[in-house]
Amino acid sequence: MNDDLVQPYKQGDDLDAALFAKIRKYVYEKAKINLGDNKMELVRARFGKIIRQRQLKGFHDYFNWVRADASGDALREMLNAISTNLTSFFRENDHFVFLANTILPELAKNPTARSGGKIHFRVWSAGCSTGEEVHTAAIVISETIAKPEEWDIKLLATDIDTEVVAHGRRGVYDRERVDSGVKRSLIDKYFTPCLKENGREAYQVKDTLRRLITFRHLNLFSDWPFKRKFNLIFCRNVMIYFDRPTQESLINHYFEVLTPGGYLFIGHSESLSSISHKFEYVKPTIYQKPAASR
Repeated sequence: MNDDLVQPYKQGDDLDAALFAKIRKYVYEKAKINLGDNKMELVRARFGKIIRQRQLKGFHDYFNWVRADASGDALREMLNAISTNLTSFFRENDHFVFLANTILPELAKNPTARSGGKIHFRVWSAGCSTGEEVHTAAIVISETIAKPEEWDIKLLATDIDTEVVAHGRRGVYDRERVDSGVKRSLIDKYFTPCLKENGREAYQVKDTLRRLITFRHLNLFSDWPFKRKFNLIFCRNVMIYFDRPTQESLINHYFEVLTPGGYLFIGHSESLSSISHKFEYVKPTIYQKPAASR
């Protein structure tokens, strides 16, 4: 059962169309998330939980409280509540096949990728959710490269939801979640059995992978404090939250922070066909920044 609907907010329920419109506008201004007309019940259910937990009087009281909170914690909690974090290990696996069979071999042969005697490879998982995507990428990279001592590999994982970032950083996943998506040989190599606080059987990602990855909270529409450009950006099933002008702005911002010849992966339900951009189409959901670009 969807726990969003177990205890819908009742007492003092004052969420009407006018307030919903104000909330939509506020969320768009803060995170460019486009809450459609059909999201009113989702907002009612998810914000209703917060109202109950914090013993607020209703949706007007809650909205005023969020706007008055100078720390930003209430806004982060609000954005966490409306984010949908559906992910799994090796999801949309053709991207990981392309990473292993095309991107890494190309980079190994590219003399411009070398500096200080090492091949530099930078990956960004934008909208990383609970970290399965970036941990999968780290597994694929580790399994593909023959001489890890010749590589300088760093993966960045970011999300607007602080709770899922913390989850990814811990690297602890329910046993059935790992068993259903990862081969046994890879589980034995990259995961350690453990128990969660609730006693459920789980796995923790080993340090051999975790030390490659940095998890950070990031609003995609705030400043990007990156020191180096990326060879690969995952932005899968993120653009569905945004309207077309916002999507276009985001995609072109990605273009700027990719190295020449770098790749962008988007979700299988997404397309750049209606967006003005400079990327070259490679295959469905895979785009490349031209090698001559700067």
